[in-house]
Amino acid sequence: MSRHDKIYDLLVLGAGPAGLTAAIYASRSRLSVLVVEEMLSGGKIATTERVENYPGFPEGVGGMELGALLENQARNFGAEMVLATVEKASLSQDIKEIHTTDGIFKGKTILIATGTSSRALGVPGEEELTGRGVSYCVTCDGAFFQDKTVMVVGGGDSALEEALVLTKFASKVYLVHRSQELRAVSILQEKVREHNAIELILGAEVEKIHGEDHVESVTLINKEQNKRWDVPVDGIFLYVGLFPNTKFLNDSLECNEQGYVITNDAMETSVPGVFAAGDVREKGLRQVVTAVSDGAIAGFSAAKYLDELTDKEGK
Repeated sequence: MSRHDKIYDLLVLGAGPAGLTAAIYASRSRLSVLVVEEMLSGGKIATTERVENYPGFPEGVGGMELGALLENQARNFGAEMVLATVEKASLSQDIKEIHTTDGIFKGKTILIATGTSSRALGVPGEEELTGRGVSYCVTCDGAFFQDKTVMVVGGGDSALEEALVLTKFASKVYLVHRSQELRAVSILQEKVREHNAIELILGAEVEKIHGEDHVESVTLINKEQNKRWDVPVDGIFLYVGLFPNTKFLNDSLECNEQGYVITNDAMETSVPGVFAAGDVREKGLRQVVTAVSDGAIAGFSAAKYLDELTDKEGK
């Protein structure tokens, strides 16, 4: 029987820490599981050079390595994997359907673990120069800027972490944040402020990105001082926020104003048999450790849901 004809107990959308942990827990409960992922196992952590705050790895662990370990563990328990992009979800019927670039897959339950994507700045030059000096992923593109000058935009943990990674390649890193205060945890702020290759530019925003075939400079503006100036750079990395990957749901689940899926403590959504876990759901802290916790709960909840369904049908 092909994957397209099979009705899985659980379809997991997204192979990040939440999705893969759910696959591990559900497979160990003897559920048939198919994980649908469009890029790399590990989700966003696969684009992170090093994860330093995940328990059990005192020296840290590579993001791609952690993703591969999670995938191998899920496969060892019987979970199947497929590379495809989810285009549409039909969730209202008993047997749910996921429409992807590799066809339609069916499941008795669904886990939405599609994570988030980086938000664009929306300034002139950004779209035109994306892939030509404008980037949203240091792990992907940092090595292209050996001995060059780059700019990182953002004030949170991700921005500061990636600015530090960039110092392994670039000779100069400007870190630009619109506020006078950074939002990252104290230890990251200390590392950034002490690093000789990083220069902080606070209270400034990007107004325009310049260049023909590649990024050549960035116009910054300090609105309080009504001051504009150009900074010559070879590349710019943007870490200015995230948005949930829920467009394919087409309002079929209850979400908050930002588009994050609303769940209860059991990871249950507004539709029976549909669960959500990880960064895609409404929550206070989006970290690998909380995604793994969500995934474990979701995998357990899916198994419990199917057991209760079987009991009802038996009566």
